[in-house]
Amino acid sequence: MNDLIQRKQKIIHIDMDCFYAAVEIRDNPSLANRPVAVGGAEARGVLCTCNYIARRYGVSSAMSGKIALQKCPELIILPVNMAKYKEVSKSIQQIFHQFTPLVEPLSLDEAYLDVTDNQDFSNSATLIADEIRRQIWQKENLTASAGVAPNKFLAKIASGWNKPNGLFVIPPENVERFVVDLEVNKLFGVGRVTAEKLHKMNINTCNDLQKLALSDLIHKFGKFGHTLYLQSRGIDNRLVNANRVRKSLSVETTFSKDTANYQQITAELDNLYLDLVNRYNKIASEYLIKGQYIKVKYKDFKSRTAEITSHDLNKENFIMLLTKLLNYSEIRLLGLGVKLSSNDDSAESELLFD
Repeated sequence: MNDLIQRKQKIIHIDMDCFYAAVEIRDNPSLANRPVAVGGAEARGVLCTCNYIARRYGVSSAMSGKIALQKCPELIILPVNMAKYKEVSKSIQQIFHQFTPLVEPLSLDEAYLDVTDNQDFSNSATLIADEIRRQIWQKENLTASAGVAPNKFLAKIASGWNKPNGLFVIPPENVERFVVDLEVNKLFGVGRVTAEKLHKMNINTCNDLQKLALSDLIHKFGKFGHTLYLQSRGIDNRLVNANRVRKSLSVETTFSKDTANYQQITAELDNLYLDLVNRYNKIASEYLIKGQYIKVKYKDFKSRTAEITSHDLNKENFIMLLTKLLNYSEIRLLGLGVKLSSNDDSAESELLFD
């Protein structure tokens, strides 16, 4: 199988530390030692991000402002200033493009860079990543964490390994050793439900996952089983795509047991909605909403979708669409999404988040 051979790449994943909050604290140093979040403070507001001081209280992104204030009454919640964050992001993107044209932004605050063919800094991706972080600090007075690895999957994991303001490198010769103890919930595409399913199979690490044959994984997880097989061995041959644009954004979950319980379904809708809001807030300056849709997969694996024209995220719209699709049959999957148009009307592809 050709995809079992890792393509020779040098990939850097840059992730800005608490980006929105960090920009606000930079511009108002009196906030430096206080718990700070960015997002909505009202009852239905959702946080986009928060600083590490706030995280010590259990505050996190995608959390409602109301709950965040219950956890941390001293929390300062600032309104989103997307225009400012976009300008800072442009400045950081300019730094990236000094080193390679192969830059794939994931949002305003993170990106993949392919520096395989960069001959500067002795062709060392590690030195390039360090220089990028140094220039970001020098130019914007903001810290960034970086991961360096032979592929996108491992580079993204690595960037979170020494956060904040850290650098972690996984050289090709260390990949096997690194993935053996890697927890399965770190794998790309493994959400809460998939992780629970793996744990029930006594699969907790990639080492456990490697013991299953490819045919078994495909039988249990469908085509995603092939992805699990490759990732558990540290293989990911996806290319850095410098021209990627989004056509839609969605989140979904598979219930551990098929259910027709309306309260359980709407509780999961609430969780998905918060996740979708958080993900959209990261790209809101680049993409406009032109519709909302909901997807339901029933016990018999048949799927139905319903959508509505909309120009903002509205939970009531999702609830209304849900009632159209619920027919008292048990469902196994629920998904929420938004249709997007880019500011330059050039959207061509779709991203699905699990």
